[in-house]
Amino acid sequence: MFDFRYHAVSLAAVLVALAVGVLLGVAIGDAGLVSSAEKQVRASLRDDVRGAQAKEQEATDQLQAEKRYSRASYPFVVAGRLQGAKVGLLFLGEPDEEIADDVRAALEATGGELTGTLALRQPPDTAALAANAGSSRYSQLDTSPALLGSFGRTIGRQMILGGQLLRGEADALFTTRAGGLGPFDAVVVVRVPRVLNAEEAANTNLLEDGLMAGLTKTRSPIVGVETTATTPSQVAWYRSHGLSSVDNVDETAGHAALVLALAGAQGSFGSGPDAGSLLPGPELAAG
Repeated sequence: MFDFRYHAVSLAAVLVALAVGVLLGVAIGDAGLVSSAEKQVRASLRDDVRGAQAKEQEATDQLQAEKRYSRASYPFVVAGRLQGAKVGLLFLGEPDEEIADDVRAALEATGGELTGTLALRQPPDTAALAANAGSSRYSQLDTSPALLGSFGRTIGRQMILGGQLLRGEADALFTTRAGGLGPFDAVVVVRVPRVLNAEEAANTNLLEDGLMAGLTKTRSPIVGVETTATTPSQVAWYRSHGLSSVDNVDETAGHAALVLALAGAQGSFGSGPDAGSLLPGPELAAG
């Protein structure tokens, strides 16, 4: 006897088998297609990587060539521009030997000489400064720190013009001294980022502001510098105190900008966002 339910189940089984077969066939066919497409993608990616590497190498070679040219031409750009000049290097904070080396390298072939390196004590030791002040009004510095501004202006002027107060206060004023105290024909300033409490910061700011006012009042070239890695940048501080500045003293272009600024160019030079231009104008560079 014909069993309709049995027939329906059999038919369903056949349909399921057909569906599975179709799916397997498609999967097998797709696997081949995917494998082929994957190979094409990999080959394309390899070509892209090789092309990028070639372009990177080309750019690197070009950059190295430009650096060699800059180093080779540098002595001709700065030759004799600071003939006989005595240059001082003043760190407002801890000294940095790498920056000192950059300044020395910049002065090579200029005829100028780094004759003194000083590092300002931060915060100032008002008791020691007062003790070394003799009979001058600065003997009251320990009880009247407001005098630090006037004291700083006097010290700044004497770094350029010479003077007895600077000589008498040197041990208390500076943590590092190499070479002379001046007089200098020009001064390179390096302001070092620091962490001070409120009272220490207030006294340090008074002294630094006074120093910069005294230095710039002499109308001698005073140039603030930093490296490309200095964080935070001190260019805005230099500008606010009337200093020209160079923000890439660790590069050959920065060396040239420093020399030209020490020779009289004014402005903010370098490659950072606060720089006005990489170098002074051609009329100064060619002078």
